[in-house]
Amino acid sequence: MGVSAVALTSFLIACHWLSLSHHVANSFSHTVVARGRFSTTTPSRWRSTSHPPRGKLFWKRPRSPPLAESDLVDSSVDLEPPLIDTQIGGVVLLDEQGEKVKGGPSNGDGDLLKKLFLGIDPTPDIIAISTIYFVEGALGLARLAQTFLLKDDLQLGPAELSATMGILSLPWTIKPLYGFLSDGFPIFGYRRRSYLVLAGVVGFLSYSSLAWGFGVGSGPDIAPTSIALTSTIISLLLSSGSIALADVVADGIVVEKTRAAATNGDDSAIAGRLQSLCWGSAAIGGLISAYFSGSLLETMSPREVFGIASCLPLAVGGMSFLIEEEPSNRKVKGGAIVGSGFDVIDDNDAVPSIQEQTSSLWAALSQPSIYKPILFIFFWQATPTSEGALLYFLTDEIGFGPEFLGRVRLVTAASSLLGVLVYNQYLRRVAIKNVLLWTSLISVPLGLTQLILISHYNRELGIPDGAFVFGDDVVLSILGELAFLPTLVLAAKLCPPGVEAVLFATLMSIYNGASTVGTEVGAALTKMLGVTESDFSNLSLLTVICNVSSLFPLAFIGWLDGVGDESQEEMESKGDL
Repeated sequence: MGVSAVALTSFLIACHWLSLSHHVANSFSHTVVARGRFSTTTPSRWRSTSHPPRGKLFWKRPRSPPLAESDLVDSSVDLEPPLIDTQIGGVVLLDEQGEKVKGGPSNGDGDLLKKLFLGIDPTPDIIAISTIYFVEGALGLARLAQTFLLKDDLQLGPAELSATMGILSLPWTIKPLYGFLSDGFPIFGYRRRSYLVLAGVVGFLSYSSLAWGFGVGSGPDIAPTSIALTSTIISLLLSSGSIALADVVADGIVVEKTRAAATNGDDSAIAGRLQSLCWGSAAIGGLISAYFSGSLLETMSPREVFGIASCLPLAVGGMSFLIEEEPSNRKVKGGAIVGSGFDVIDDNDAVPSIQEQTSSLWAALSQPSIYKPILFIFFWQATPTSEGALLYFLTDEIGFGPEFLGRVRLVTAASSLLGVLVYNQYLRRVAIKNVLLWTSLISVPLGLTQLILISHYNRELGIPDGAFVFGDDVVLSILGELAFLPTLVLAAKLCPPGVEAVLFATLMSIYNGASTVGTEVGAALTKMLGVTESDFSNLSLLTVICNVSSLFPLAFIGWLDGVGDESQEEMESKGDL
């Protein structure tokens, strides 16, 4: 398939994704009932390597769900959207004729604007928020460049690459800290604009340093130095942290707008449509960049791709000035600087300090009914993966290039959406514990199909390597989503009133931290078994170990008794979500 054909396919899928996102996100919002800061689930949502982990079903990447209606509005609010709404907090909904209730008719493009912005008037605030989420997805452009920079230019082996990828996901394990900082410590009086500018500047500088700053050659003939490796890892960590920070701040803005609308008794459709717009924007950015992340590497060096990507964070900083925000007056309570916490409140309300939120969080985590399911989620996600070694097998043994891997990323990104649709259509009525049990059991034989590719037996069956990879990735991506979505329902169920936001953010950080542990354990196994860029003799054994280890957490599935015995639909009917 030519470059132009794949590019056109990427664009068409992205446009179709946006049209589906409102339906999917509204349906998915009943799945995710978080009540605080977290990020949208983009098909990118910062995957650690260029392809699904072939040594394990579940795709290791920092995970955060899309904003949900129940996260943003009171559960007693009717979720059926009326046709008309008024402007609240910078969000304006249009009627079916594309006209606003207040302010007269639209600017002549009402129908088009309604389609593009899902019924929300494109005020400067809305444009800024959409752009920020689009940039988050579009930064996937540099994902394969990151992999090939470490693999080829810095000459890391499979074990070293896996270990480095685990380190680079660390900024996503401390997302609650970003929320505490932006809420409690305004910069120049602003809690949103200033941190978005900071994220944009840090992102630009970190990507620029990768492009021009440390002087690594553009090929394997140039011997890397320890300084170059250290500088690269620091730059990649800063770029990852800047994305995570922008993500948290943008989520906070969305939460504030929708909660303000709910507080004023406004239409609950604002929540669903706005979070759908955010998810769709990030999805379009991720889908458009998926293929080009590989195709550009056919004609450019990784450093040149980083140079292109460095322009994207500047859009985040620039859009921050479109955000409507009044200077924040910090208060001092008990000797601590106090911000707004995780909730939208009036300026005259007493604001809990960070110490009080931390105490409340610890009290919640100390309850067996909460920490046991959390431990299960940790064990379930912390099993090892052989994805680093398999990447080398695909590129060095089979000979796949960056352009092919870009096509794989595009297909698997679209497949993830299909997994969301399948879950909401068929599995919402199944008990959460049963979904996790059966997806874990099914993951083992499906993951072991990689042995067919490793042994080249697929060629004897007449299946080309490329066709096998595409078909396998589609199945694994769909089932990976089916396995992941129940954990969001479970996490939402665990959050007691009063600490919903900070606890859910903490749960997502624990989830991401568990993924980091799994990546590092996989790196250690890769090293111990002697799998290198030129020796794949023990890759089959590594794949078997990583897949069979997925069964280990099932020994503790009894920790989900009670909280996991109900389906998502049953939880919704009882008002638990």
